[in-house]
Amino acid sequence: MKNAILLTTLTLLISCSSNESIKYQFRGEDRNGIYHESELLKEWPLEGPEEILSIENIGNGYGSPIVTEDKIYISGEIDSMAILFCLNHSGDILWQTEFGVEWSVNFPGSRSSPTLVDNMIYIGSGMGNLHCINANTGEKIWWKDLIEDFDGVLPRFGHSEAALVYDDKVFWIPGGEKYNVVALNRFTGELIWSNPGFSERSAYNSPKLIELETRNILAAFSAYHLMGIDTETGELLWSHEQDNTPLEERTLGQGDTHGNTVLYENGSIYYAVGDGNCGVKLELSEDGSEIREVWRNKGFDSFMGGIVKFGNYLYAGATLKKELRSIDATTGVITDSLKIGSGALIAADNMLYYYNQKGELILLAFAEGKMKEISSFKIKKGSKEHFSHPVIHNGILYQRHGNALMAFDIKMKSEEE
Repeated sequence: MKNAILLTTLTLLISCSSNESIKYQFRGEDRNGIYHESELLKEWPLEGPEEILSIENIGNGYGSPIVTEDKIYISGEIDSMAILFCLNHSGDILWQTEFGVEWSVNFPGSRSSPTLVDNMIYIGSGMGNLHCINANTGEKIWWKDLIEDFDGVLPRFGHSEAALVYDDKVFWIPGGEKYNVVALNRFTGELIWSNPGFSERSAYNSPKLIELETRNILAAFSAYHLMGIDTETGELLWSHEQDNTPLEERTLGQGDTHGNTVLYENGSIYYAVGDGNCGVKLELSEDGSEIREVWRNKGFDSFMGGIVKFGNYLYAGATLKKELRSIDATTGVITDSLKIGSGALIAADNMLYYYNQKGELILLAFAEGKMKEISSFKIKKGSKEHFSHPVIHNGILYQRHGNALMAFDIKMKSEEE
């Protein structure tokens, strides 16, 4: 652990109760892409909903923001350095903290979304270094170096994980031979446990917490395996190999891009990894110790746009054919597709929100696996690729495009308004 500020850490330890923590993280409260909102517009004006915020000074990047009741946190790269910004809802910068060198090799810019628990932010750089920062002041509390502390290995396009926090632990995937997956004390950064996994580099994956009666499981991808790890002991319980890439072809950038967080519901794990087995359903045993494959479908091949599940259907963007697709969760059969490009998908108030890689924000209705485009508009500000996931908070839709962050009012208006 680097030099921490003892007084700050002790204050945080006293003031933060992990059992009552308030958490903001990548793809919403449960990391499932569903935002618990209501009374949102069911159709947008032709030119799009009202833009109420536009800032273009957050640096290069692809990581989505997290939004609280009064603040916005987002990272960006400026002059090769990683910077975490804290903004108010008017877009004013309250503080900004530099936290090392950012990724600049290919697709330069920040990758990760912050994770906020109480008044501590956990943010990773594209270089794989994990930082804990005071959310009120921007002061660094502790940090870990991917290479120096864990002998970690960088993937081809830079480390892209959003840190997962549970109880007193923060989980991280350095991808090292020994320290492949680690659990750290979230207050101090001290190592609690490590697991060697399969000694594979990380896979751009933000882990999922699966909570069972008997144990909790960290579900996370390395380059060629989905791993289920006991969060308390660090024991590897099970794994699911991505067997589409032969052993002799498993080189950097080949079959190792698994950016979607898995979904878990009622004993079933669902994932979509276009660079691996594509769409898969696994059955998890009651005690969490075993898995059984139920189905797989090569057509459900999202790389990094996220998966959403409603009822008995999964929705995600496809990669080989640039479409938005739905699939029956019981049978694994594709039920619908729309030719609206590859992209990132979230949901709120029984509507789908799709940001495709052409820069179009699209509003869709859906029912029983069928989808219908309702409205769309083009994001015109910002720079570089359209990869960032949308975020919704209190009736406001936030969209990042490179160095720009925009916010759109998507709340229904009362007759008085």
